[in-house]
Amino acid sequence: MDAFADKLGVIGAWCGQNKYLSSIKNAFQNFMPATIAGAVAVLWNNVLVNESTGLGAFFKPIMAIQPFNDVWSAVNTATIGCITLGICMLVGQEIAEWNGETGSYPSVLALMMWIVVTPLSHDVTGLAVTGVDDVATVADLLGNTGGTVGTFSGISTSYTGATGLFTGLIVGILGMEIYCWLRKQDALKIKMPEQVPPGVAKAFEVLVPTLIVLVIMSTIGWISVKFLGHSVNDLIFTYVQTPLKNIIGANIVAVMFLYVIIMLFWCVGIHGNNMVSAVKESIFTPMVLENADAVSAGKPAPNVLNITMMQMFAEWGGSGVTLALVVVIFIFGKREDNKAIATLSVVPGCFNINETVTFGLPLVLNPILDIPFILAPVCTILVGYILVSIGFCPKVYVMAPWTCPPLLQGFIATGGSIMGAISQAVVFAVAFAIYMPFFLVYEKQQNKESAEAE
Repeated sequence: MDAFADKLGVIGAWCGQNKYLSSIKNAFQNFMPATIAGAVAVLWNNVLVNESTGLGAFFKPIMAIQPFNDVWSAVNTATIGCITLGICMLVGQEIAEWNGETGSYPSVLALMMWIVVTPLSHDVTGLAVTGVDDVATVADLLGNTGGTVGTFSGISTSYTGATGLFTGLIVGILGMEIYCWLRKQDALKIKMPEQVPPGVAKAFEVLVPTLIVLVIMSTIGWISVKFLGHSVNDLIFTYVQTPLKNIIGANIVAVMFLYVIIMLFWCVGIHGNNMVSAVKESIFTPMVLENADAVSAGKPAPNVLNITMMQMFAEWGGSGVTLALVVVIFIFGKREDNKAIATLSVVPGCFNINETVTFGLPLVLNPILDIPFILAPVCTILVGYILVSIGFCPKVYVMAPWTCPPLLQGFIATGGSIMGAISQAVVFAVAFAIYMPFFLVYEKQQNKESAEAE
């Protein structure tokens, strides 16, 4: 057990000190206020003030404030709809700081690098026509059977939202690494006289590296379109993001294995979610955003699994769904020390924070309780997956805060459906049944050890 713990400790230390994993994790954490704001906007437009899918279907007076839906739509577009921009800037800033850069300029440069690889001109091939009988598209109306009506300039929202997230990550990391390397080349620094103000001198110092990295990234974008026939984002979405989604994101077995890894780290005292958050966030966050976009467009949500769904079924009460263990202790525990830990853990557990029980009981390096500690989230995510797949629980499309209390979290995440809360209650019962026999054995062993020590 000690040798295994040591090996996991080495892996955990490497993950915690890895520049790229840490940068991705921090970028998503720093963007969290925006994603929550966007989730509130989705709730307003789809759950509250909506006469077909929300409260408006039952309580018509609330539709009087429907004009404000445009306000919330703008909030949603600026946050969730532009997540790629925010993540690209934040991950670029993180990489720059790892390389010793200071100030906020790197985040602005990361955004510029993303823009130069993003198509800014788009062909219009199928605009719908209203008010004209028997005409399907503008192209038909104009007699243009070739398909292209014209072009428009700008950044398509298909690149700023969930489908462009991997591009933002890759551009932010790769481009900033190139920039930071260029910054270290003395030959590229324009030296200004000492009389020049520091701000101006710094601007000239980074001028050449900025120009070079923008030309490099723009050239990559140009080559991608000119010779490969697709933009950088389209290539990454098709050959990186989609395969990862299909292999891991849409695969319940892979997700169950992911939770085994997370819990193994926890078993040796390492924050398992932090260790894999870079991978988990980058794969599963776009999936809940895709669901939100689909629901907002009046379409069915496409993804069963996503980041919020996983939090709802496998992380409520904290990693290991330990709130179930706390309840087990209250009902079956006989020892005062265990009950004291449970009493301290119940309030944090209601907000999905479980360090008090994890390290207080402890669950770390506890051979008996580590079995259900690993088994419970694996089983609850499987049960949750089944409940959503068979339609018992609606698909999750609202990014409820991870600190949202259980049951309320399920209600919010499913767009105000009581079945989301009931589904969380079902998996709570599953976790409770898993923890109970192991806790009884553990307390029996505690009593035996106490008797032998007297």
